[in-house]
Amino acid sequence: MPGENLSRDEARERAALLSVDGYDVSLDVRSAVGEAAGDGPRTFRSVTTIRFRCNEPGASSFADLIAPSVTAVTLNGRDLDPGQVFDGSRILLEDLAAENELVVDARCAYSRTGEGLHRFVDPEDGEVYLYTQYEPADSRRVFANFEQPDLKAPYRFEVRAPEEWVVWSNGAGERTDGVWRFAETKPISTYITCVVAGPYHYVTDSYERVFEDGTRLEIPLGALCRKGLAPYFDADDVFLVTKQGLDFFHDRFDYPYPFGKYDQAFVPEYNLGAMENPGLVTFREEYIFRGKVTRASYEGRANTILHEMAHMWFGDLVTMEWWDDLWLKESFADFMGAFSLVGATRFTDGWITFANRRKAWAYRADQLPSTHPVTADIRDLQDAKLNFDGITYAKGASVLKQLVAYAGQDAFLEGARRYFKRHAYGNTRLGDLLSVLAETSGRDMGAWARSWLQTAGVNALTPQVLLDPEGRVAELAVLQEAAESHPELRPHRVAIGLYRVADGRLVRYARAETDVDGPRTVVTELAGAEAPDLVLVNDEDLTYCKVRFDDTSLQTLREHLGDFTDPLARALCWSALWNLTRDALLPARDFVDLVLRFAGRESDIGVLQMLHAWAESALVHYAAPAWRAAGERLLAEGALTELRSARPGSEHQLAWARFFASVASGPADLGLLQGLLEGSAKIDGLEVDQELRWAFLEPLAAHGVADEGVLAAELARDDTASGKRHQVRCLAARPSAAVKAQAWAQLVESDALSNALVEATIAGFARPSQRELLAPYAPKYFEVIARIWEQRSIQIAMHVVRGLFPAAQDSPATLEATDAWLAAHASAPPALRRLVVEARDDLARALRGQACDAAADAG
Repeated sequence: MPGENLSRDEARERAALLSVDGYDVSLDVRSAVGEAAGDGPRTFRSVTTIRFRCNEPGASSFADLIAPSVTAVTLNGRDLDPGQVFDGSRILLEDLAAENELVVDARCAYSRTGEGLHRFVDPEDGEVYLYTQYEPADSRRVFANFEQPDLKAPYRFEVRAPEEWVVWSNGAGERTDGVWRFAETKPISTYITCVVAGPYHYVTDSYERVFEDGTRLEIPLGALCRKGLAPYFDADDVFLVTKQGLDFFHDRFDYPYPFGKYDQAFVPEYNLGAMENPGLVTFREEYIFRGKVTRASYEGRANTILHEMAHMWFGDLVTMEWWDDLWLKESFADFMGAFSLVGATRFTDGWITFANRRKAWAYRADQLPSTHPVTADIRDLQDAKLNFDGITYAKGASVLKQLVAYAGQDAFLEGARRYFKRHAYGNTRLGDLLSVLAETSGRDMGAWARSWLQTAGVNALTPQVLLDPEGRVAELAVLQEAAESHPELRPHRVAIGLYRVADGRLVRYARAETDVDGPRTVVTELAGAEAPDLVLVNDEDLTYCKVRFDDTSLQTLREHLGDFTDPLARALCWSALWNLTRDALLPARDFVDLVLRFAGRESDIGVLQMLHAWAESALVHYAAPAWRAAGERLLAEGALTELRSARPGSEHQLAWARFFASVASGPADLGLLQGLLEGSAKIDGLEVDQELRWAFLEPLAAHGVADEGVLAAELARDDTASGKRHQVRCLAARPSAAVKAQAWAQLVESDALSNALVEATIAGFARPSQRELLAPYAPKYFEVIARIWEQRSIQIAMHVVRGLFPAAQDSPATLEATDAWLAAHASAPPALRRLVVEARDDLARALRGQACDAAADAG
């Protein structure tokens, strides 16, 4: 039988044949503590009973299970030979009855990759923590099931765990006779079932709501983390945002939260930002801040909390039929995260972050050769795994923002309300949503969907201004372009702002909102306006597009970018300039110069931190190699100037300190970092807490100033899981051939590292500034990636294939080597080829940017 990679066709055939009435899942995780038994993987017992129907009695099908061994399989009271029916990933089910009961007793393996039931040992105190993570298809690593989103069913879980542990699952639970038993869930998909177990620190609260009809809703709230993080856990703020979000969604969705309790678990070594398991949302524990962070970090956490909460309706209550329509949950949750963030919390500038950060992710993904429509063609589970990308999340959310402008907010929300009531606990496709939106808006959703959901690529919008003899606007038009590979020109609802410099400020004095369609659209509403210094197409960020500038506007930005009175307009211009840099239309050194001149005046801390990341990326990827050293000096000097002038103790000071550390390279800069660590140097107001110490140590390690002994001493000072990750990254960053060889062997020749330490080792190993040290690994990369893909879990394989691509060897020779591998591996798994093709495209884009930057120098 086929292996782990379930295809869409197989899933459809099985869904047409079977329907599931319920699961009883019994797990025994007492083996998580103590010594492992035997030489194989550490395992736990999993006993699953599935009650299901078959509409073609006598037919055959299969259940999913990935496990080292199966002890017993019973189908309708008939014992089956595990050796005959189980192949390591599937259980063959023959001669099915109209009503069936399957019982599977298996030994399943604990995970160290964040897939399935992850086992983590806290180095600080030796405590063991467990949690599950399944999306898209890893619940089969924990219990036997039908692993596809449209075979929903209710679940009853019971868990045997060490006596001192607490266990959580989707439903409310209690311990009796040494067993944790949990209330039966509503009908949900396999991938959002969840178990968390261990000696977690747990805090409780409650949410109450009385609706207009007098109905009272009470939701028990909980928040949990490892004991070692308890001193840093600001659960009150987590609960505050949670309650604000529940109020917001209840007001707009007119469908009470349907899953009983609402626990939120912050867990170690997590591969994602978070996961929307109903009743038990899981988050990466990095959302618990061990040191001082900026407001942007709190905003990011709040956005994630609200994103996952939106999933309770979009995704959990109503679920896509297959991963083709993943956008039906992720795009909506991404949009609703920003929508509720602005509407319900203290983070009222959330749309600025969305425009500047989330959409940058989308713009990059939408220009890769692997771009796809928001409604994607997902052939199998490997395709699904890779489609949790900037298209599905951020472009989809941007498209929904455009839809709100197109259909109207009231019609959009009324459509959502009808959608929930019509399809509660069911599965849907694109057409199900479009039909309710057509009802509520009166708009042609089919044409809109064809343009926005079923075609790929991003349009560029450029203003064209013609002035009359008196210096007024005779005609203002918007030109729309599309890439040759994706030529669709879409309808855009946009606002166009005219700006001028007045009293040293860049202010908007005229605005028009219009529909742009086709290659050229005349904006009649702005005829006769005074001549603008700047035209901003897509002012207020209503649509999804790349913004371009006419020559006058670009010159105004070069002189007055820091003078905007509107922070969103400024953020949109920064984003547009970054896209120009990535498209090799603006030299990288010009972008760096703009950051050095104007970033110090940026009021929005999230935008500032994004500018820091972009400036460093411009230097590393898009600057001409001959200019890199000069650019690095300029960035370090500029960062230090801003660091010293920032208000003492401010979040801007902290942001500049981190940026300075990331670009420091000269002896004086490294000496200052060392002095700040040792206490011999001071910057007024800058508190060098433990997280900042590690941020300073990494460049010192990378430049050979901090050796293994220094890093060991720092780990002794911070002997925690977080400290270990930092130390591993710093160790791999040291400028030594032996260090790089050791890191490569740990990543490629061994699977001993956990997912978190794989990420940390890659981050330290692949430092762009160490190009000569990394050069020998370029040919080795192409020799090993097929084997890595075959032998490792998909999560670890993705980390290795993406993270070790020889991007630092940015030359045509690396492009040729990549093309040679692709030509020689035409039959490689499509998901692996996609990762290599994406890396190749990033490299080709970098080379075009470097040529643009070099031409600027020559000019």
